[in-house]
Amino acid sequence: MSSVFRSRTARITLSNLSPGPNSQHAQKRLGRGQGSGRGGTSGRGHKGQKARAGNGKPKAGFEGGQTPITKRFPKKGFVNPNRKVYAPINLDRIQHWIDQGRLQSSPENPITARELLLSGCIHNVHDGIKLLGDNAPFLKTPIHITPSRASQTAIKAVESVGGSVFCQYYNPLALRDCVKGRADRISAAPTRRTDILWYTNWRNRGYLSPEAVEKNPKVEERWKELSKQLLSFKDQTFDTKGVKKM
Repeated sequence: MSSVFRSRTARITLSNLSPGPNSQHAQKRLGRGQGSGRGGTSGRGHKGQKARAGNGKPKAGFEGGQTPITKRFPKKGFVNPNRKVYAPINLDRIQHWIDQGRLQSSPENPITARELLLSGCIHNVHDGIKLLGDNAPFLKTPIHITPSRASQTAIKAVESVGGSVFCQYYNPLALRDCVKGRADRISAAPTRRTDILWYTNWRNRGYLSPEAVEKNPKVEERWKELSKQLLSFKDQTFDTKGVKKM
């Protein structure tokens, strides 16, 4: 009975292993004489772009040698490397968050980008927070906030109800530390002339203006010395060539 169920195929051993049929193909050897079938032009024909070495796909925008469309028409505008995108926040939205108990502030603990982001009042800090005065009459609660920028309408509305606004400069690292809640590193001071002029101006409620240094309860000692140094720079005039005139 055992012979009936015995397989008729040969037993597989290391001595009879071989690749499957049509699983391997001979390598194409080019330029080895006419008898090989691929001698001479190696199957590429005579001359032309497709007969040359490196006849791969051309770069994007290549139009066969004629002037491509990217060069035929004039260009307008440019990408400003110094452009900053601020996350806008309006006063009515802040008041709505305060009414829901999702935001609170005091002179010692003002609202920063961290509180606005964690509470869901904004979804991205971008390059900083810009306080806007849309629907300013809805603001009823005194708030204390430290954005990167603030409009004149927002400043007047906040101060009219007993709040305070101090605009503080944040470079990318300082803004990341603010969002993460890190306080072990010293934040960088503004270095660009436009930033220095903006943050030392009390009209903008810049944190380095003399009035802000006196009124801000969270002022740091180094800000006082920094304010004096930057104000001396601010008093200097510059000609059109950027040469400093004393």
